Amino acid sequence: MNIQTWTINETSFDPSAQHHKETIFTIGNGYLCARGVLEEGYPDERRATFIHGVFDDAPLVFSELANAPDWLWLQINLNGERFTLDQGTIQKFERFLDLQSGVLTRDMSWRSPSGLEVDIHFERFTSLGDEHLLYLRCQVTPKFDGTVEVRAALTGYSDNEGLAHWELLEQGLFDNKVAYLVTQTRASQIKLVSGMRVKASPRAHVEYWDAPNAPTFNLTFSARNGKAITVDKIVGVATSRDTDDPLKLALEHAANAPAWNKALMQQEQAWAEEWKRSDILIEGDDEAQLAIRFSLFQLLIAAPRHNNNVNIGAKTLSGFGYRGHSFWDTEIFMLPVFIYTAPHIARNLLDYRYQRLPAAREKARANGFEGAQFPWESADSGEEVTPTWVPHYADRTKQIRIWTGDIEIHISADIAYAAHLYWRVTGDDAWFIEKGAELVLDTAKFWAARVEWDGETNYYKINDVIGPDEYHDHVDNNFYTNYMARWNLKTALEVLDWLKQASPSKAEELIQRLDLTPERLAKWIDVISRIFLSVRLDGLIEQFEGYFQRKDIDLASLEPRSISAQALFGIEGCNETQILKQPDVLILQYLLRSDFTDEQIRLNYSYYNLRTDHTYGSSLGPSIQAIMACEAGQFDDAYEHFLRSARADLTDVRGNAQDGIHGASAGGTWQAVVFGFAGLRVHEVDWEVRPRLPKHWKRIKFNFYQRGELQTVDIKQ
Repeated sequence: MNIQTWTINETSFDPSAQHHKETIFTIGNGYLCARGVLEEGYPDERRATFIHGVFDDAPLVFSELANAPDWLWLQINLNGERFTLDQGTIQKFERFLDLQSGVLTRDMSWRSPSGLEVDIHFERFTSLGDEHLLYLRCQVTPKFDGTVEVRAALTGYSDNEGLAHWELLEQGLFDNKVAYLVTQTRASQIKLVSGMRVKASPRAHVEYWDAPNAPTFNLTFSARNGKAITVDKIVGVATSRDTDDPLKLALEHAANAPAWNKALMQQEQAWAEEWKRSDILIEGDDEAQLAIRFSLFQLLIAAPRHNNNVNIGAKTLSGFGYRGHSFWDTEIFMLPVFIYTAPHIARNLLDYRYQRLPAAREKARANGFEGAQFPWESADSGEEVTPTWVPHYADRTKQIRIWTGDIEIHISADIAYAAHLYWRVTGDDAWFIEKGAELVLDTAKFWAARVEWDGETNYYKINDVIGPDEYHDHVDNNFYTNYMARWNLKTALEVLDWLKQASPSKAEELIQRLDLTPERLAKWIDVISRIFLSVRLDGLIEQFEGYFQRKDIDLASLEPRSISAQALFGIEGCNETQILKQPDVLILQYLLRSDFTDEQIRLNYSYYNLRTDHTYGSSLGPSIQAIMACEAGQFDDAYEHFLRSARADLTDVRGNAQDGIHGASAGGTWQAVVFGFAGLRVHEVDWEVRPRLPKHWKRIKFNFYQRGELQTVDIKQ
């Protein structure tokens, strides 16, 4: 086994890169994630642990994941001198994340300002076997005789970049061995309890300090030159979202947690099961191999295994970006990974949307429509939480109007598409009858209400929208939006026919409850046949009405540059060009590949590829363009696009990885390998591959589920 393709490494300490490193060294277990900050702290760090579903009110953005009380804090004093990397001399520094086991390790040799030398080893993991348990180990080997103090604390002073969400309710010492902290979010009133226990070798003098909002264990050791000191910090975490008595749950976990060695063995076993199902083997390209495993790891640590009432945000649980809100990124880019490798997780994510149908119906009603209109950004309740105004990226004294929450409406069809894809791949009829069919039918009801009849052209139109390409707003008849609305309506009619056969009682219930009268269904058929779709005679699709009349810019002539086209031309200036943030038409052709001929694929790829802001536009585009480049026979292009997606966070391509993992890029990277290079096509009862491996790839091997059966694909060059 090549350890390098399983390990994310940092071999020297660069303070200027720490926010990026905090993101890529994030660990988690599907319940929570903790950024890769230094246990002892560092100036200007973005210290954060995020727990699924723990939202609280926030100005402008309405709601955000509340940065949980800090379980990582640990201070080391050497003869009274504090260990900190912003002082003294770093003689050795290495940090590495083992993707196989989810263990983050840091090794250092440090000399204090007064000349004391020490070797320090940290390890930590969030238990995948028991999501309420967190483990941290610190090993100190002094190069002097004297005293070593280790202070382990739970601190409730966490904030979201200046906004404090937590109020202290209670703290104390349980059974003389578990320190605990009880806090509550200020507006949403979610209680969070952390319980901490410590184990030490050799024996230490242990004191409990009841510091306000920071219960602390202080361990004092007699230091001997070359003799290692080990402290294990074990933390149990629970919230009032998990149980009516989170204090009891957290204390029981902390008090009864298995010791380090047993817990680590359980961690390795749990991760082995995950990788057995989801790993992709790539031979001949170590960078691609590491990137695909990193992408999978970041998705797996954010994936809710035991909770169907949360979703994965665009930045997963790894940073403050987008405040933990969920977008279409989940359904189109991340969800397919789970549909094919972990259907139980995919079902949880879709349940989140189903449970928020009432909020989607209310959004539609408030906008004057019927059916279910899902919000562009969703948090806990399923209400729209897209900010209306945000500070201008170039001038923080100015505000930018954000229109996506008002008019980027394709997400309703995207959610229906995801529900239908899950059903088609898994064959989970029970779920689809109970929940999925309603998602498809009620979103179709919205589209039939949203279209506008144009008597002059005799077409139904959808005006004043934003498509996936967000460089262009307030456009009419965005092809992606109109075509997906048509797909949604057409599929809803097929689903209703199927439901009448599979579950007549459920069909009748939905017909009555959703008011699916013959007249309404006739309107759907009419919209399907007469919705406006602009396609030239040669097969070139117009991204939106009037797109071909916008300024055509030679993107190559703008190089070299280090900013997006929108930053270069300005929001309004870029809107007047044909430059794309991401290619709507190509994304649509990928999702509904069988609707388009090979010639249409080649023609539209050639046109829109040249007009896409690949490097500095959206992180969502490159993975899909890699797949469509494969479909168009442009294999060199495909690998170039793939690398942009694979490197999005590992090399911080866009300079914004500090805000959190690009979850859509992670999911898209997996799709690029599976559906692009391997060419997997899954049909109703069988599947096939059409390999297009990069020239230097020797082999790819992966598993996927089809209708409950695990399938294996093994392709050699």
